Amino acid sequence: MTRRRGTLGLFFLAAAALAGLAAIGFTPASAAVASAPAARPPANPANPANDKCLVCHASPGQTVTLPSGELLAISVDAGAFDQSVHGREGLVCLDCHPGNGEFPHPAVTAQTRREYVLQRYTACAECHADKYEATLDSVHQRALAGGNLKAAVCTDCHGAHDVTSIADGPRSAIPQTCERCHSAIFNAYRESVHGAALMEESNPDVPTCIDCHGVHDVQGPSTEAFHLFSPTICARCHADPELMARYGLSTAILETYVSDFHGTTVLLFEKLAPDQETNKPVCIDCHSVHDIQRVDDPNSTVIQENLLVTCRRCHPDATANFPAAWLGHYPPDPQHAPLVFYVNVFYWVFIPVVIGGMLVFVVADVIRRILNRRRGASPERSRRARPERPRSVPVGKSKDPP
Repeated sequence: MTRRRGTLGLFFLAAAALAGLAAIGFTPASAAVASAPAARPPANPANPANDKCLVCHASPGQTVTLPSGELLAISVDAGAFDQSVHGREGLVCLDCHPGNGEFPHPAVTAQTRREYVLQRYTACAECHADKYEATLDSVHQRALAGGNLKAAVCTDCHGAHDVTSIADGPRSAIPQTCERCHSAIFNAYRESVHGAALMEESNPDVPTCIDCHGVHDVQGPSTEAFHLFSPTICARCHADPELMARYGLSTAILETYVSDFHGTTVLLFEKLAPDQETNKPVCIDCHSVHDIQRVDDPNSTVIQENLLVTCRRCHPDATANFPAAWLGHYPPDPQHAPLVFYVNVFYWVFIPVVIGGMLVFVVADVIRRILNRRRGASPERSRRARPERPRSVPVGKSKDPP
């Protein structure tokens, strides 16, 4: 009897607890909802959520056959999109595909996959108008306008549904992206002093493709302006004292270049004819463009053993001692070119002394003339004021008339 009463007590206690939970609105279903992560609200309430599109497009391996016979993939990796910059910003499918809100979707009019890409990439301009306009002045767009349909557009570099920020990945991903079209140039860059430091050592100080060529307004050494102004591109790093101090390199590169005949002429071109090709060498003419080597590398174009070959590109008649006139990117000092240094010292003293002495003489003469004029005794009046000396009379001749 006692056990039965205890059992009934526990039953009534449990019933009371359930009634209390029901009074506050707690149910097992509500517990499941509470423990589930909150769904991300769409950024644009006017567009349906991505889930509506992913009902079909999340299935892998889906394709559409184009008239060219090529297969156009229409599957979307939802996870990759959620991790992309667009997914993290809350964009939905119809932000980039506004015409596909209804089913069936409008028919694909592109004949080839490349034609489809060229039809779709301009959607980027809706949000990135400034960057899209910058691309219109690039070598890529000029090539595209000239009929090269393989010229890079937005999605070729950034991707479509898996767009990532440059800051999110390693810097080595930048030249690897350019490698998709420029494999030969990438191979040369990878073996250069810059590329080896980036690809093998992950050195953050060396330049990548976009540091020299730009990001969206990409220019190349084949354009007159890029070639003419390339010394200023090199100077961004090589004239930086803090950066060059880490590697023990001279920061006088730009200064020594513009002070010689080549650099002075290039500066005149920059100021007077910036759109014309200069006939004097700039950095990339001597050091090369992508396959730049250390100056002490046996394969360097500017090492002493190879310098004559480099000079003969512009000076075909150069003799063996011609490169000896080049002092390098170091101002003359007792360690580098001591003879030139002491000759310069001589002229630093001789020229001021000669010109200074002439100035002192001229100024002293002017002061003397001014003082004489103030005293009223000009040289002409002084001669007039002097008494005439008596003329000497020859002996034996009388002054009186006969």
